[in-house]
Amino acid sequence: MAPVNERLHSVLAQRGIPPESLAEICEVDPKTVSRWLGGRVPHARHRFRVARHLRVEELFLWPAPVRSAQQQAAGAERELVTTYQNRASVPRDTWLSLLKGAQEQIGVLVFSGTFFAQSNPHVAKMLAERAADGVRVRLCFGDSNGQAVAIRGREEGIGDTLAAKIRASLTYYRPLLSEVGCEVRLHDTTLYTSMFRYDNNLLINPHVWGQPASANPLLYLRRADTAGWFDNYAQSFEVVWATARPWTQDQEGPSSHGQD
Repeated sequence: MAPVNERLHSVLAQRGIPPESLAEICEVDPKTVSRWLGGRVPHARHRFRVARHLRVEELFLWPAPVRSAQQQAAGAERELVTTYQNRASVPRDTWLSLLKGAQEQIGVLVFSGTFFAQSNPHVAKMLAERAADGVRVRLCFGDSNGQAVAIRGREEGIGDTLAAKIRASLTYYRPLLSEVGCEVRLHDTTLYTSMFRYDNNLLINPHVWGQPASANPLLYLRRADTAGWFDNYAQSFEVVWATARPWTQDQEGPSSHGQD
């Protein structure tokens, strides 16, 4: 028997949306939706409609199936575009071209991500322009008052500095709060890797204990199939995003700027 789809149940409850509305959107019998809630995986066209209606990623509601080690290795080999010794080694033109070229979505998951704006002072304007063209922009920063940030600050030996860097970083993105298609949230979760997604391109910056993200390697992935490295990381982004809280202007104050 397939396990109950707890994520679909949870999103419907959070949104206050009755299952009957999914039946109408997908033009199916309500009993079919009941089977989805019970664990059955819908057809691709129905998964797409449900995810769009609920404003979540399809992979969050229906994660990719687990593959054998051999399949995973083959998929990863196809998906890995290149690697960089550290994040600072990524050419600035790479960041800019990926941002400008995004057609569907841009997703950023970091603690502070100060470099993201400091290396491109027009980043907020560029993100707003992409959103105006229909690109979904989602930025997720660490909660400066959360436990995860406090722990990471201690691990890096910088104490409260990380929280200050987050407050500083957020000041760059205030203009996006009023832009349609742009969302900024704060998370309080252990962050094993920073992520920068541009459609089917994904830059992964793993976190090494005690070291700043900028000093750690970066992997450039490009989605090759529906169950590879790319989708595993993309799915983890969706989980963190779903638990993060929306950020508003009065929640964080200005602070001195610093690199992370």
